[in-house]
Amino acid sequence: MEFLSLAKQRCSVRKYKTDEIEKEKLDKILEAARIAPTAANAQSQRLLVISSQEAKEKLSKGVNYHGAPLAIIVCGDHSDVFVRPFDKKDMVSVDATIVADHIVLEAEDLGLSSCWLTYFDPEIIRNEFNIPSNLEPIAIIALGYADTEKASPDRHSKDRKALESLVCYETF
Repeated sequence: MEFLSLAKQRCSVRKYKTDEIEKEKLDKILEAARIAPTAANAQSQRLLVISSQEAKEKLSKGVNYHGAPLAIIVCGDHSDVFVRPFDKKDMVSVDATIVADHIVLEAEDLGLSSCWLTYFDPEIIRNEFNIPSNLEPIAIIALGYADTEKASPDRHSKDRKALESLVCYETF
């Protein structure tokens, strides 16, 4: 699919069928995450795939994952990340966000739906899944087959700011 069409088609879904995600599709999604660009190619992302009923029950203690059959907790490793030398900013959030974007776009291309979740209690997630202190949970991606009508790709003409209000040339 053409990239802009894919990007416009992708939307957050909050109601999923119970159908499991095929292993071949999950493997492609994880490969898309693996090849995502990261700052200085540090590859600071760490992914935790949640699919068992037990793990989903633990997940639900810290986030509403909308009953998706699968979720991926996208973490960044603060001990293995590029740090910008000028201001010492570590790029964990940047790297993890790029990875999460690859996940949701690959899922969409495979006919799956997703919801990018950031409204979660990181301490509950950390404790429930024994996430080490050097890893920071950045996002949780719910994945599955939509059990609801998806938003129209045409929504962007109304729901997004005009390009002119977002882009400047040469100086602000």
